[in-house]
Amino acid sequence: MNKNIIITVILTILLSISATAQEKLWTLEECVNYALENNISIKQTALNTDLANQDLVTAKGNFMPNLTGSATQNWNFGSFIGQNGNRVSADSRGNSFGLNTGVTLFNGFRNTSVYKQAQLGTESSILQLNILKDNISVNVVNSYLNILLNKENFKIAEEQVSITEKQVTQVAELVDSGVRPRADLYEVQAQLASDNERLTNVENSLDLAKLGLTQLLQISNQGFDVQEIELSLPAVLVEHKSSIEIYDYAIQNRPEIKKAELDIENSLLDIEIAKSAYYPTLTFGAGVGTSYQHFQGQEDLRVVIDPNDPTNISFVDNGFMQQVENNLGYNLGFSLNVPIFNRFQTKASVNKAKINNERIAFSLDQAKQDLQSTIEQAYADAKAALKQFEASQVSLAAQNESFKNAQESYNSGVMNSFEFEQVRNRLVNAEANLINAKYNFVFTTKVLDFYLGIPLTD
Repeated sequence: MNKNIIITVILTILLSISATAQEKLWTLEECVNYALENNISIKQTALNTDLANQDLVTAKGNFMPNLTGSATQNWNFGSFIGQNGNRVSADSRGNSFGLNTGVTLFNGFRNTSVYKQAQLGTESSILQLNILKDNISVNVVNSYLNILLNKENFKIAEEQVSITEKQVTQVAELVDSGVRPRADLYEVQAQLASDNERLTNVENSLDLAKLGLTQLLQISNQGFDVQEIELSLPAVLVEHKSSIEIYDYAIQNRPEIKKAELDIENSLLDIEIAKSAYYPTLTFGAGVGTSYQHFQGQEDLRVVIDPNDPTNISFVDNGFMQQVENNLGYNLGFSLNVPIFNRFQTKASVNKAKINNERIAFSLDQAKQDLQSTIEQAYADAKAALKQFEASQVSLAAQNESFKNAQESYNSGVMNSFEFEQVRNRLVNAEANLINAKYNFVFTTKVLDFYLGIPLTD
């Protein structure tokens, strides 16, 4: 009995969790945030920023001295020069150890320019990431609004089917009572079939709109739905902002422009790096080294001659540690490398860097022109969408009045079914046009918000 209760409780919890998952409605802010946190392209671009940071670490390292250690093991057979500089005819083995360091003191400010480039690279990668995030955010908002648009169209289509179904019932009763001809019933039934077809098409469009957003979010579309929101129509923005004001703000704040400006700075540093090859390079180096040598078949002994009595010769221990200590030596020095002639390669590199700088400068001009054209087009679209929305409101009001009159005429038998359906279709089209105009206006103003730096989820 207890086992059955436990199973029942578990099933109830699972069903509750499943129902909750199915009932979840995604808000616009949740969709945008989810896309920004989980989109694969964003994650890949974020890794480019990490790579740029590593380039910065490398550039900083160019200013530091390096340090290397070395150790060798060698065998000598036959005749060779020993540690004391004498030729030795014996087999031996030996080791040598060294520790060396070096630092570049001057190389035509190349390291400085490379470091500045690495800093620009980090900033540029962050801007590129922001550009991608902005584009994805706009696409998510557009897809979200597209779902809301199709939801409203679906409601209208459902209402029309419901109205037509009632008309079929009413006309059928009138036909059965002999008040209306059976042809009227056929016409209304045909209209019902047409309305059902439209409902199916709208439902398919809604499903595709949801699929499009889930693909942007890179999640399953099973049970996915969005929360409906009350859309405010920001006409004030169009009335009180000009395209010039929007452009002036965007030109100072858009990451596309900032990145293009960084590209110019980077190309100027390319010129400085190329010019650095004209200058001499000065480096400083230092090292410490020692060695050990052992003659095969002999003990590690060293001959000691008494300076006061050359005939007094003795042998002392000359093992590994003793040789390492005795052979320890140090060195330091400067190295100057002066370029004199390198077959015009440096001159060509400088010229190529200058040409590239001019090319990138044109890219900035093009980016500014594209931004201005885009904003002017978006502003014109917003104004046109507002006018279309206002006209659609007037049209819908007129069609509503026309439909009321037609309804009265149809009910009194003055208007036949075909004429009545023509009026009703005009009303349906007017409702659809108003919805499309509303969402078109909202999206075009969202584009303007985008260039004004206003969050798209507001």
